[in-house]
Amino acid sequence: MNWLLTLFKPAPHIERLPADKIDSTYRRLRLQVFLGIFIGYAGYYLVRKNFSLAIPDLVREGFSKGELGLVLSAISIAYGISKFLMGIVSDRSNPRYFLATGLILSALINMAFGLIPAITSSITVMFVLMFLNGWAQGMGWPPSGKTVVHWFSISERGTKMSLWNIAHNIGGGLVAPLMTLGIAIFATWKSVFFFPAMIALVIALFILLTVRDTPQSVGLPPIEEYKNDYPQGSENEDYDKDLTTKEILFKYVLNNKFLWYIALANIFVYFVRYGVIDWAPTYLTEAKGFSPEGSRWAYFLYEYAGIPGMLLSGWMSDKLFKGRRAPASVIFMAGVLIAVLIYWLNPAGNPLLDNIALVAIGFLIYGPVMMIGLHALDLVPKKAAGTAAGLTGFFGYLFGTAFASAIVGYVVDGFGWDGMFTLLVVSCVLAILFLALTWNTGKSEQKTV
Repeated sequence: MNWLLTLFKPAPHIERLPADKIDSTYRRLRLQVFLGIFIGYAGYYLVRKNFSLAIPDLVREGFSKGELGLVLSAISIAYGISKFLMGIVSDRSNPRYFLATGLILSALINMAFGLIPAITSSITVMFVLMFLNGWAQGMGWPPSGKTVVHWFSISERGTKMSLWNIAHNIGGGLVAPLMTLGIAIFATWKSVFFFPAMIALVIALFILLTVRDTPQSVGLPPIEEYKNDYPQGSENEDYDKDLTTKEILFKYVLNNKFLWYIALANIFVYFVRYGVIDWAPTYLTEAKGFSPEGSRWAYFLYEYAGIPGMLLSGWMSDKLFKGRRAPASVIFMAGVLIAVLIYWLNPAGNPLLDNIALVAIGFLIYGPVMMIGLHALDLVPKKAAGTAAGLTGFFGYLFGTAFASAIVGYVVDGFGWDGMFTLLVVSCVLAILFLALTWNTGKSEQKTV
C-alpha cells in the first residue's frame, strides 16, 4: 500500500492568498472542483453496470440467469472490498489523480470486455474481468466524498451532496441510450462495453484538468473558517487535524456505533436498489411482456427519476431536519416499500403502471443511497471521510449488491419472481429499522469567531 500512497501523495499546503483574493478564488474553484468530481463520477457509471444490460443477450447465447447473476456479483464483491480499502488510501492521497486513475482502469477493462470475443464465452473469464472492474470502481466514491468535505461545509453538504449524487443517475441512465446508439454505429450488442468506455477515457482527462486537492493546497483557508460553519463539538479542531491510519480506523470509524447502524442499513438499501435495477430488463421482458428496447428505456427512466428525489431528500435533511439525515431516509424508504409492492403486484399488460412504479422506486431509493454516504461523512472528521464512506460502501456492496446480483438469479430460477420480491420487501423493512436508530445524529453548529 505504501507505493500507492507515494503515487497519489496529497498536494502540500501553500502560503495563503491575500485576503482580497480569497472569496473570488474560493467561488471559482468550488465550482470547478465540483464539476470535476460530478462529471468524473458520472464517467464511472458509464463503465460500471453495463453487464446488466447485456444479460438478455447473454441468456440468448445459452447462459443461465444464475450463472450471469454470479458474474454480476463479482463487481459488487470487489467494489465493496475496494471501496473500504481504497477509502483508507484515499484519505492519504490526492483525489485529483486517484479519481482519474480508477476511471482509466475501469474504461480499459470494459474495452477489453467488448472487443475480445473470448471473454464473453466463459463464465470464469467474465467473473474475473468484472471483479477487476469492481476493484477499479472502488477508487471513485472515496476521493469524491473527501473532496466534498474539504470544499463544502457541513450545513450545506446535504444540498451539495444531493447535487453531486445526480452523477450516479446521469452516468447510469446514459448507458441505455448509449447502448442503442452503439448498436446502431457498430452493429453489435457488445458496444455496451466499449462505446461508453471510450467516452470515459475523455472524462478522465477532464478530472485531471479540474479537480484540486484541499483548499489549503491552493492557498485558501479551510472551508469551516471560510464559511464559519463548524462540526458539532469541534472545539478541539479535530475536524481538520491530520490523523494516522490507526486513529482513523480505531478512534473515529470502527468504534462509532452510528456508523455501524447506517452500514447495516446500507446492506438492505443497496439490495433493493440493485435488486430492482439489475433485473429490471429481464423481469420486464419475461414477466411483463416488455420489448428489449422498452425495458432499456424503463431502465433509463429509473435512473433519471432519482435526480429530483435526491435533490428533495438533500433539501429536506438540510432545511427541514437541520442537518439530520435519518428522518428523510426513513420517509423515502417507506415510499420505496409501497412502490415495490405495486411494481410486484401489478398484473402483466399494464405497462404504464409498471413504469410509474419503477420511476417511483428510482425517485425514492436514491435519497437514502445518497443520504447514507453523506451521513457517514458527517459522523467523522474530514481526514477520516474516505474510510467512513468506505465502510458503509463495503457493507452495501459486498452484502447488499452482491446478494442482489448473485442470489436473486438463483432465487428467480428456483422460486420465480415472487421469491425476489419477497426479499425486496423484507429488505425495505430492515433498512427502515436500522436508519431509525440514527434519527437524531448529524447536526452542525455555528461558531462565533
